[in-house]
Amino acid sequence: MSAGLRRPAAIAGLGLTEMGKIYDRTSEDFAADAVLRATRDAGLDLADLDGLLINPGLSGGVDPRLARRLGLRDLTLLSVFQAYGSSAASMVGYAAMAIDNGLATTVACVFADAPLLPGAGSASAYAGRRAPVGFDGLTVAAGFRDVTTSYAAATQRHMQRYGTTSEQLGAIAVAQRDRAVLNPLAQKRTPITLADHQASRWIAEPLHLLDCCLVSNGAVAVIVTAADRAADLAQPAVHIRGFAQSHPGYPESRDSTFGLVSGAAQSGPAALKMAGVTVADVDIAEIYDCYTFTVLLTLEDYGFCAKGEGGAFVTSGVLEPGGPLAINTGGGQLSSYYMWGMTPLSEAVIQARGAGGERQAVRNELIVVSGNGGVLDHHSTLVLSPTDPRR
Repeated sequence: MSAGLRRPAAIAGLGLTEMGKIYDRTSEDFAADAVLRATRDAGLDLADLDGLLINPGLSGGVDPRLARRLGLRDLTLLSVFQAYGSSAASMVGYAAMAIDNGLATTVACVFADAPLLPGAGSASAYAGRRAPVGFDGLTVAAGFRDVTTSYAAATQRHMQRYGTTSEQLGAIAVAQRDRAVLNPLAQKRTPITLADHQASRWIAEPLHLLDCCLVSNGAVAVIVTAADRAADLAQPAVHIRGFAQSHPGYPESRDSTFGLVSGAAQSGPAALKMAGVTVADVDIAEIYDCYTFTVLLTLEDYGFCAKGEGGAFVTSGVLEPGGPLAINTGGGQLSSYYMWGMTPLSEAVIQARGAGGERQAVRNELIVVSGNGGVLDHHSTLVLSPTDPRR
């Protein structure tokens, strides 16, 4: 199948800016650079774009005025997406539907953010940006001061219910750093051990420093166009086989499934069904990893292992290179770079093109990409392939 679309779409261009502690550029500067790089990567000109979808991150500064900055004219599609880390895959799915329905022919999807400031620690970049109002102040008084404390509560709940351990989460951190060592784009390329993980300081128990993602300034963009057109462009086409979203809205309360099940349980199977495949067909899983726990939970919810068995699954050897499933091949957000949902998506494109170099997976026929937003509030899934499903 081809995503259930009459005119299937593909990713034809990828643009990555410098990322990390880059302080001399605004979010809009990064966004414009990424779109230009992606367009050139596809062998196109900016004038070929008639669609622009923007995910602005949290620091602000990127909005529809980006089109004017780029000199784009006569756009037929322009929108800002904000479902946080799930936005990238959602933008690609939206672009594919727009192309299928004749609303646009060539769509740039871009994420850009610049939360890091000179002299300020990474933690301050995503500290609470709004003062709590009313009863919300009680959660702050109870210690829920930022996103990490909420993820820590979710992790703790999974541990209490299923016996998941910190050492099992550490196995994810260690494996992804091993992948990053082979990735020239990665910000963290020094190997770590499980002992290093366990010795790293607590951020919010049970999450250690090495359970938490990087914070980066930068941008990533992709170009989406019709699959038949992409076949004639400069780069190997990455075909969009399936996509889906889920926004479960679990309350953070004892009678909900918060921390036990995520929106991946809905969007994963739906995207695979659209592609006409099953989880057993997947070669590469690029899983959103704002925290090690998010990887474990998503693997469970996608069906790579049974519910509650994620800890045993990630310590079974599945994370080792050369296995039947390659997971977060570039090091992910834990060790490579933190560009929200564009981190797993960009690595998926690289792997689908066979351009991973030393970290290239042995098999790349079917790739699943996940996006997670908020505190397990939003989820999106893409199914990609280097092979045109119509042939």
